[in-house]
Amino acid sequence: MEKPHSPSCERNREPILGVLREHFADRRQVLEIGSGTGQHAVHFAAALPQLSWQSSDRAENLPGIRAWLDEAALPNTPPPLELDVGGSWPNGPFDAVFSANTLHIMAWPEVQRLFARLPAITTGDAVLAIYGPFNEQGRYSSDGNAAFDAWLKARGEHMAIRDAEAVDALANAAGFRLRADVAMPANNRCRVWQRVHG
Repeated sequence: MEKPHSPSCERNREPILGVLREHFADRRQVLEIGSGTGQHAVHFAAALPQLSWQSSDRAENLPGIRAWLDEAALPNTPPPLELDVGGSWPNGPFDAVFSANTLHIMAWPEVQRLFARLPAITTGDAVLAIYGPFNEQGRYSSDGNAAFDAWLKARGEHMAIRDAEAVDALANAAGFRLRADVAMPANNRCRVWQRVHG
């Protein structure tokens, strides 16, 4: 099959990699939630060979992810797992979790379920890194994000840019504390939390 391709993955992969190099330096088992095309999995696994990079997504996206993984043939990318946040989850334990451009696509109850399931599949010191747009105190960080949010809501009423404080509250409830909030290109952020109790 022809590999799926996301231009935004090509644009944002190096800035994200810079954050992961720092915060995943001592990690070994990563679960990527919502791997999409699979481009990130291949790029990050190649650049960070100490990691076992476990990609996952809904069933309809797995063939595209497999196409990228098969072509790259890296030793640290196991076959992608089917993962819908409302369904069954892999057992783990994972000492790192990564997700890019997913929170604004999922409905808010799905975002809540994602964070609620993390304690069961992560180690007591796990690191969580999430990339994407965030609002601050209920306000858009740029005109571009306001336009993007309007576009999202036109696609589906359940979609929206999430408020950073609301996401932090979910992370805190799951035992994760904010460790870094890194400004990224195109009005995005890469927010990193670490689990502080097992």
